[in-house]
Amino acid sequence: MILLGVLILAGLVLSAWRLLDHWADRKAMRELVGAQLAQSPVFAAEMVADLPEPARRYFLYTIEPGTPLATVARIRMAGRFGMGDKGNPNYLDFEATQVLALPSGFVWKMHARRGLMRLSGSDSQRWTRFWLMGLLPVARFGGDPDHTRSAFGRYVTEAVFWTPAALLPGPGVTWEVLDTDKARVTVEYRGLSQSVDIKVSASGQPVEVSFQRWSNANPEKKHRLQPFGGYLSEFRLFGGFRLPTRVEAGNHFDTDQYFPFFVADVSAVEFPHGPPGC
Repeated sequence: MILLGVLILAGLVLSAWRLLDHWADRKAMRELVGAQLAQSPVFAAEMVADLPEPARRYFLYTIEPGTPLATVARIRMAGRFGMGDKGNPNYLDFEATQVLALPSGFVWKMHARRGLMRLSGSDSQRWTRFWLMGLLPVARFGGDPDHTRSAFGRYVTEAVFWTPAALLPGPGVTWEVLDTDKARVTVEYRGLSQSVDIKVSASGQPVEVSFQRWSNANPEKKHRLQPFGGYLSEFRLFGGFRLPTRVEAGNHFDTDQYFPFFVADVSAVEFPHGPPGC
């Protein structure tokens, strides 16, 4: 009876802990949506007239003239998430909702499965935490400089995919040309700096992104700069933005060790209004 009581108590504690995580996820998402201005200016080609030519092509492709410049997006997606490596990808099928709000942050809330196994949790600029079968915490970390720096690289790059308005030239955002079809954007925010290289087609469609990410995805499990990147395709219009609905990305991009651990198909991109009523 004592053992049964202990097990019941442990189950209740873990369930309460899991509910607190859900609450924190939703609260963080609401706060990020609140970063969106209630009234946004609209896009005009003159805003990017002085940018390097491939960067100008990128914006003219991804943002329709007259589009309100929303910088916060809610993205719904499904796909495969690799838990292994190139030799043994160990993919899980996942569904996720993400709120992306450069430069403030992001929350990616997911659940995944393979056979009877279930994995759920969330990732953000502040934490990574996952639960097995909704009961057992199997990964909890964040709140340190390594996590913050790595996460910043992620959501700056994802802004290239899904919130191009957040990368228009302005305080903390600079562009430079690399070649006729490639530009580099650098974002600086609260002591962090991340550069991302964007390859565009003749029409301006971004087809490839790459950057040096602060990561410990290596045999030594030590944080260091290493190549990360991927490919964008199957573009659709969402609220005046032409965005990719197919994303493949992974560590060690453009090397023999490249492993696309993230393969996602986007079903919806929404641009919520900011306060009030966010």
